Amino acid sequence: MNNYQSLFDTQKEFFYTDTSKTYEWRIEQLTRLEKFLTDNQKVFCEALKTDFNKPPFEQLFEITVPLGAIKYYKENLQKLMTPEQVEIPKGLEETGNKGMIYKEPYGVTLVIGPFNAPVLLLLEPAIAALSAGNPVVLKPANTTPTVARLFAELIPKYFEPEAVTIVTGGREEITELLKLPFDFIFFTGSSAVGKVVMRAAAENLTPIVLELGGQNPTIVDETANLDIAVDRILWGHMAISGQWCIAPGYVYVHESIAEEFIDKLKKSTIKMYGEDPSQSPDFARMISESDTQRVASYIIPEKVVLGGRFNVKDRYVEPTILYPSTWEDPAMQQEIFGPVFPILVYNDLKEIIEIIKRKPKSLSAYFFSKNQDNIDYFLNTVSFGGGCINQTNLHCWIESLPFGGVGNAGIGKYYGKAGFDALSNSKSMLIGNPDLELDVFPPYAGKDIAKNLSVFG
Repeated sequence: MNNYQSLFDTQKEFFYTDTSKTYEWRIEQLTRLEKFLTDNQKVFCEALKTDFNKPPFEQLFEITVPLGAIKYYKENLQKLMTPEQVEIPKGLEETGNKGMIYKEPYGVTLVIGPFNAPVLLLLEPAIAALSAGNPVVLKPANTTPTVARLFAELIPKYFEPEAVTIVTGGREEITELLKLPFDFIFFTGSSAVGKVVMRAAAENLTPIVLELGGQNPTIVDETANLDIAVDRILWGHMAISGQWCIAPGYVYVHESIAEEFIDKLKKSTIKMYGEDPSQSPDFARMISESDTQRVASYIIPEKVVLGGRFNVKDRYVEPTILYPSTWEDPAMQQEIFGPVFPILVYNDLKEIIEIIKRKPKSLSAYFFSKNQDNIDYFLNTVSFGGGCINQTNLHCWIESLPFGGVGNAGIGKYYGKAGFDALSNSKSMLIGNPDLELDVFPPYAGKDIAKNLSVFG
C-alpha cells in the first residue's frame, strides 16, 4: 500500500463533490493562502536565512511575488472562469449553433518545489492550481529543511487536507508520490529529475508542467550601455549565489568593448558585495557542500580576473569572473548554478548565434544592445523560454508574461492567465440548435449531402 494513498484518496473524493469548481471555494483558498503568507512572513524570512543565508531583499521577494499572484487571480478569477464563446463556421452560427470553451480543473495536483526559491516556486504553481479549482499536494525541497518544516507545521493550520496538504522528505517520498495517479503534476527543478518526473507521469498519462533550466546565454554587443548592462547582468548571475534557473549563465561580449566590460564588471562586483563577499549580508551561500565543491571545480585559476576563493565547509564560493572563457572550459559544459561567471569574446554576431542555436535550448536568454536590427535577429533566430532585452531576470515575475521553458529547459508555461489555462482542461463544446434539421445520416442515396454539409463551411 502506498504511504500516501489515503492522502490522495481524500483529495480525490473531495474533488468528485465538485466543490472546488465553485468560484467561492477558489477565492476562499486564495484568501487562506494570502493570510498564510502575511501572518508568517517574518518566520519564513528567518528560515530562508537559516537554510542558505538568503539576503533580506531576496527573502522578501519570496513573499511579495506570490502575494502579487494571489491579487491577480482574485481580481481576474471571475473573468478567467467564464466560458468563452468562439467563432465557428458561418453556416452553423447562422443556424443557431455556437462554439464554447469551458475551463475545468484537472483534479488532484502534485506540486514539487525547488530549493533555490523554496517558498515562491512552491506556491506560485499552487496558486495557479487552486485558482483553476484543483486540490493540491505540496512537496517542498528537502534541501531547505527549515523552510520545509515550516510548511509542514503551518499548512494544516490554514487549509483543510482535502484542499491543500503537504508531504516532506526526499527521493524516497517523491518516488512514492509519483506512483499515484495524480491528475496533474507541476515540477520545478533540474532537467535530470524532470526526466524522472516525466517518465512517472507517462505511466498514468498525467499532464505535466516542467520548469527546468539550462545554460542561459547573454550577449552584449558594441552598442550596449555598459554602465547599465554590467549591474543588471552581474546581479542576474550572482543573486542567490548564482542558484537560480534564469540566471545569465555566460556572457558573449563584443571584442571592441570586452576589456571595458570586464573592468566595469569587476567594479560592479566590489560595489555590490565588497572586497570580501564572504562578509556581505547580501550574498547567499551554496545549498550544500557537494554543490560548493562542484561549482568550485569550474574555476580555472589562470582565467580568474576576480574572485576564485571558496570554502566547502562554509558552503561559500566567492563571486568569480573567468575571462576569456571558451566552450572547452568546465564551466561551459553544463548549467553552472553558482557564482562562477564565464565571459567569452566575439566579433561576428551571426557566428555566435549559430553556435548558441545548436546548444540545448535554454530557459532564458538576454541581449544588451541599442541596435534594433541586432535585437530582431536575436529574437527571431534563437529559441528559448523567455528573457529580456537590456534587462535580466525580471521577466519571470510579471503575471502577464507566461513563464516557462522549451525543449531541455521545460514543458508548459504559467503565471497569470497562462497559469490558469495550464492548470485547466479546455473543454471545447458545440452547443447545437435543438430544432435544426440536419440530415447527414444513412441511407445517403437521393440526399443532397453537400447542401447539408455546407453549414460547416
